[in-house]
Amino acid sequence: MSKPIIEVKNVSIKYVIGDLRNIGLKEFVMKKLTRNYQVKSFVAVDSVSFSLYQGDMLGIVGTNGAGKSTLLKAITQIMVPTNGSVKVNGKIAALLELGSGFDGDLNLKENAYLRGAMLGYTRKFMDEKYPDILAFSELQEFEQRPFKQLSSGMKSRIAFSIASMMEPEILILDEVLSVGDGAFREKSEAKMREIIEKGKVTILVSHSIAQVRRMCNKVLWLDHGKQIAFGDTAEICDMYEEFLKTKKLPEKK
Repeated sequence: MSKPIIEVKNVSIKYVIGDLRNIGLKEFVMKKLTRNYQVKSFVAVDSVSFSLYQGDMLGIVGTNGAGKSTLLKAITQIMVPTNGSVKVNGKIAALLELGSGFDGDLNLKENAYLRGAMLGYTRKFMDEKYPDILAFSELQEFEQRPFKQLSSGMKSRIAFSIASMMEPEILILDEVLSVGDGAFREKSEAKMREIIEKGKVTILVSHSIAQVRRMCNKVLWLDHGKQIAFGDTAEICDMYEEFLKTKKLPEKK
């Protein structure tokens, strides 16, 4: 079998939380002296494992707080797992938060070049790609508009257009296609299929099970950080939809 493009092995991510940010230094010292200062932790991702190969498109499903976005941050190396390992073989273009990495005071064109620079592309390369990026986003009339004045749907359009036009080896999308009109969503899905057909890997987090069924060949289901299931799209989506109706997790085999 070919080498995995993404290999996640027993990944766990733990957050440590306390009340230090909400108190002054003097109060903090007194709490420590009186043993009244408590530090708590919670596991956002708990022992998750899966592998993806060329041509895979993974859908990650789960209710709010399932650990989906946290797992993506580990895959993109924004976060380091508390336990386990993540191996990635390829260049990633990730859209984890709508509008993140953009400057609200710069216009759309300036932000496109800024994002390109952040991704390591030259100005010459951006000069070649920018007309296609703008055309795909269908935002020509807003090119000179300050980014902070754009709607969330417009921000999603330009962010997706930049990421997909860069021809990444790995494309990661976290709920960025949940806004905007249906016509642009269809065009975005067609673009993702084009990326996949070139042998790339895509990860999609979506609350739309219908979209996951249409787009993905594999599905990972998370619940409160735990991996409930990983495998064939139809099977996992059926299980997940049953859970949404009954609120009962499947029994472990």
